[in-house]
Amino acid sequence: MAEKKAKQPAPVVGKKDKKGKEATATAPDSKKNIEEVRVKCRLFDVYKNDIISTLMKKYSYKSVMQVPKLHKIVINMGVGDAVTDPKIIEEAVRDLETIAGQKPSIRKAKKAISNFKLREGMNIGTMVTLRKERMFEFLDRFINVALPRVRDFRGLSDKSFDGRGNYTIGIKEQIIFPEINVDKVTKILGMDITFVTTSKTDAEAYDLLAAFGIPFRKKEVK
Repeated sequence: MAEKKAKQPAPVVGKKDKKGKEATATAPDSKKNIEEVRVKCRLFDVYKNDIISTLMKKYSYKSVMQVPKLHKIVINMGVGDAVTDPKIIEEAVRDLETIAGQKPSIRKAKKAISNFKLREGMNIGTMVTLRKERMFEFLDRFINVALPRVRDFRGLSDKSFDGRGNYTIGIKEQIIFPEINVDKVTKILGMDITFVTTSKTDAEAYDLLAAFGIPFRKKEVK
C-alpha cells in the first residue's frame, strides 16, 4: 500500500513576490498566531485580579459587568502656532506618534476666526485614541515613567472629572516622556490626556483610576 502523504497547509492565494509570481508560502493558523503575538499587559492583570474584587466589595455590585472599567485614553495636542508655522503640526504628529505608539489624526479648524488669522480647514491639532493593550501599556508608562519626570510633581488634582466618570489632565511638556529625543525638539508642546471610563459617577471613576496607580493628591482632612 502506498503511504499516505501528510496534509500540507493551503498556500496563500493572491500574494505575489518581487518578480510578479504568485507566492507559495503557506497560510499560518491565524487564531493561534494572534494568541501567540498578543502580549498581556501588567495593568490589565491588575484590573482583572485585584481591582474588580475591590470595587465589587466597596460598591456592592451584584455582577462583574457592573464594575467600571477603563474604556479608552484620548491624547490631544492643540497646536495654535501652526497657523503661522505649518511645520509645527508635523513635529506634533511625530512626537505624539512616538509617545502613543500609534499614528494620530490631524484636527482641522471648523470655523474661521479672523482675529487669530484662522481659516476654516487649517490644521490646528492632532489626536490619538488608545484602546485595549496599547491603552494599558501607555497608562503603565505614564504613571511609572513619565509623571515622575515632572518637575516639582506633587500629585494630580481630583477636580478634573467631568461629572460622567471621565478624567482629563493637562501636560505642559511632551519631553516628560523618555521616548522623545530632547535634542530634536524645536517646540515645547503640551497635551490633554482624557481617561474615558464606564463609571456612572466621578467617585467610582476616582477609585478605579486610583486603583490603577494614578497618583492623586492626598485630600486634606479638615
